Amino acid sequence: ESYFSYDDTSAPSTIDHDIHFRSGQGPNGDDTYTPRTLIYDLKGGFGGLRKWGGLYDQGDADGDMGNLWNVNLVRQEEPQIRQSEYQKALDEGHEQPPKPNKQSVRYWSDFARVFYHPRSIIQLNDYELGSTILPFEKWTNGEELFEKLDKDHDLLDRDVRPWAEECDQMQGIQIFASADDAWGGFAAKYVESLRDEYGKTSLWFWGLEEDGDRLQRAKQFQRTVNTAQSLQAISTLASMYIPLAVPSFLPSYVRLDRASQWQAMGLLSMGLESMTLPSRQKPGNAKRGLLGDLEAALNANGNQKIAELQCSVVDQSSGPANSNGPWTEARDNRMRSSDPQPLVYEDEVEKANRKLDMSFSSGEPSQTALSIRQWEKANHVFAKVESVRGLLQTTQIVDEEEEAVSRKRRRLASLPSMERYYNPSPYSLLDSFPDILVEPWEGGEKAAIHGSLSTTSQISKRTKGLQNIVSRMVDVADREGLANGLGEIAEAYQEGWDSSGSDVDSD
Repeated sequence: ESYFSYDDTSAPSTIDHDIHFRSGQGPNGDDTYTPRTLIYDLKGGFGGLRKWGGLYDQGDADGDMGNLWNVNLVRQEEPQIRQSEYQKALDEGHEQPPKPNKQSVRYWSDFARVFYHPRSIIQLNDYELGSTILPFEKWTNGEELFEKLDKDHDLLDRDVRPWAEECDQMQGIQIFASADDAWGGFAAKYVESLRDEYGKTSLWFWGLEEDGDRLQRAKQFQRTVNTAQSLQAISTLASMYIPLAVPSFLPSYVRLDRASQWQAMGLLSMGLESMTLPSRQKPGNAKRGLLGDLEAALNANGNQKIAELQCSVVDQSSGPANSNGPWTEARDNRMRSSDPQPLVYEDEVEKANRKLDMSFSSGEPSQTALSIRQWEKANHVFAKVESVRGLLQTTQIVDEEEEAVSRKRRRLASLPSMERYYNPSPYSLLDSFPDILVEPWEGGEKAAIHGSLSTTSQISKRTKGLQNIVSRMVDVADREGLANGLGEIAEAYQEGWDSSGSDVDSD
């Protein structure tokens, strides 16, 4: 929504809003523009969000039930969750609503800025948020819940199909869910059904993982097993699987309360939203990368569908993180130039391996100068896609024919496959965004972001770690299949490369 232009004086947006939003009409005939999304949550999980929202208010939908059945009804209602002050101010049309803070944010809806279509809001009443009597924690709980609901309602036919039929040339479906609790099991069954129904459609799964250090040992183990089950079940069906976790080390320009999910999600959104920005790029403004293009670049060997997300916040007047100066001076070997420059440089492997400030995949090395050098040396990059946004420079033109030649030469030289996308639109620091950035971005409205997705040998090491835990701790009935599946995934990130025993020191 932050990319919308509401007046004729603003520069036209480079983003195609119709990819993530749909136009419609409310009950009173007013035009509406709402996200193309489905949101499943447990009972109580939507907080003060109203299902019908401000655009589709239906009043008292059950008010005439007594007259319809000619009976006297006795209504029993649970106390409604009050709206946050931020939400109230938005509904009342205040131009400067009170900024959310850690104390006022209790649910994700407390900082939501958009109206949702009623079809987007789906509450699952079988489980209640935060219940200690019937917690939604075990992976199998999610599987069983999906199977029950799908048997009763056919979830894809009821929920997905109406949205899909509205799309012209749907480029893909993105699924966001926790991978380390019961939502992982629910999502695995959902992805399986989606793959059966939309066989050739890009399916991207973003798997959220909570910091387990604050949990009891038994719950830590449960979450690790859940993560292993999600990885094994979903990565084989999805087009791309991207784990998401708050980095164990944060750069000096980030201040984060790890206990605040609002702050954690704000941090993750900078990398996630920036890396999917090329898929919403308007044709002709800059290089466009649909989800299928991104996954084709990342899955260079055909069996590497798990990618790592990294991100840096950079100075708008400078260049991408880890470059040799401003963007306008940093040479991209694919750019058209009259100078006789080689298409492949000797230090391309080093460039591909360079680590950005924040890694959102679990298990990254401790952030010391020595461990970073060890990590870059021991970690092999198979493919990388970079997205750079918000820099104060003129978009450079990429010659497609020259780029294709460069890509071919890289393959012949056994160098990592690399793609880079640029968009002039910076990341918007809205009034609902948490105060997690310090100077020079503190109090600002925009930030330039350098993000990357990559398939690397680090994925093999992490998957093997999960396999070792599963082999020791999971019940015999499930152990062999799960461990073997994880082993096959790990092998895909070793094929054709040998680290020569130079592993990163886990200490």
